[in-house]
Parts: sequence; C-alpha cells; structure tokens
Amino acid sequence: MSISDSHKNAVERQFGDQAQAYLNSAVHAQGKDLQRLAGLLQGSPNARLLDLGCGAGHASFVAAAKVAQVVAYDLSAQMLSVVGQAAAEKGLENIQLQQGVAESLPFDDGSFDIAISRYSAHHWHDVGRALREVRRVLKPGGRAIFMDVVSPGHPLLDIYLQTVEVLRDTSHVRNYAPGEWLGMFTEAGLVVRQVTSDRLDLEFGSWVARMRTPEHFVTAIRALQQGVAEDVRQHFAIQDDGSFTSDIMMFEVSKG
Repeated sequence: MSISDSHKNAVERQFGDQAQAYLNSAVHAQGKDLQRLAGLLQGSPNARLLDLGCGAGHASFVAAAKVAQVVAYDLSAQMLSVVGQAAAEKGLENIQLQQGVAESLPFDDGSFDIAISRYSAHHWHDVGRALREVRRVLKPGGRAIFMDVVSPGHPLLDIYLQTVEVLRDTSHVRNYAPGEWLGMFTEAGLVVRQVTSDRLDLEFGSWVARMRTPEHFVTAIRALQQGVAEDVRQHFAIQDDGSFTSDIMMFEVSKG
C-alpha cells in the first residue's frame, strides 16, 4: 500500500463515524469566514462551484444560496451522506455529491467558475498537486477561495500546533504557514488576490469530542499544554481547561 493510499484510509476512518458531529459543530456551522464567503459569492448566480473537501457541507450550503450549482466533493462517503440529507432538509436542490480525493479530480478541464475549500487542506496528502488540479478544472479567469487554520511559522509555535493537531487527529498532515501557502499558489499557477486573517476560538472539550480523540492522546495534549513555553501559551491563548485560539486565513486566488 502506498503512503497516499494509507493516508486516504486514515482520513476515511477518522471522519466517517464523525460526520454527524461535524454537521452539528458550532465551530464549523458558524464563523465570520462563512459570512465573508457569502459576500464573495454575491453576483455569481449562474456559477458552477466546487466545494473541495466539503466535510459536513456548511460552505456548500452557503454557496448553494448564491450560485447555480454546487458540487460537494469529499473523500468520506459518510460525510457526503450527511451533506445530502441536510441539503434535502434545507430544500437545497442544486447540490450534487461526488466522492474522491483532492489530488485527482474527476472533472474535465474548465468545468467550474469557482472552487472553495474550508478547513480541509490540512488533511490533504499533497496540497501542491491538489492546487494544480484546482487550476485545471477552473475556467479561464475562474477563482478559488481557501479557508484553513494556518501555522504561525515560528518553529516554537509551529511544533506546538502540529503536535496537538496530530495527537487530536492522526489523519492530520500539516497546517501550513502563510508563506508556504503563497508559495504553493504561485507554483500551481494561481494568482493571489486577497488574504484575510482572523482567529478561531476552540473549546477543548468539544474539540476532542468531535474527533473522538482517545483518552491517552487527550492526556498527552493536556500535558504538553501545561509544559509549553510562555510565548506559546500567550500566542495560542491556552486556557486552564485546554481551550485555545488558532490563526486562520482566507485566501482568494484566481486562475491566471
């Protein structure tokens, strides 16, 4: 089994059983980034949009109210089932479900006007390859919007973030620093138009419960939090109960 196949299986295993928890997650269902996304999709009523790594579908639901058609695309069949059921309950008839990996999109060149992705890229095996695929399936002049947790970049802060993320969820690959994102966009032939930064508050109990993190890993995260340098504690605003704050960014790019 190749590394990519092994990772694919890990992601499916981690997220399949947690699909309903992600649909009900306040962190995923709300946020200023969703409001901003809705604003960015204004004026595109005829667009065909790809939601890459759609998860429980929150970004797809926002997009469906603004564009003609949404393709909700995810590796997890159970996530897609949850999206389909929720879309039906919401009366959203313009959402199409498609299963697959980000690095190999089963769509023709120039199939989409817009591509979006929210809190998914840190699970992808090869982000650079996925971005090249996004560019391929976008129409000339098409645009893409990526939203994700980002690494602060500094080694001391980065090692904390990556460690707690992979202890909480073993399918985690990497939260990339802003500079890494910009480099990958450039290499993929995507032109960066706008970057917006914000902070995301994460309540510890629901954060680990959502992923059903094993108790021994929860214990390891709490031990790490209690032993970190003061710089790390302050940057992530680590609270006594383990809750903390992460950096998030929204990148608006276009096909050059």
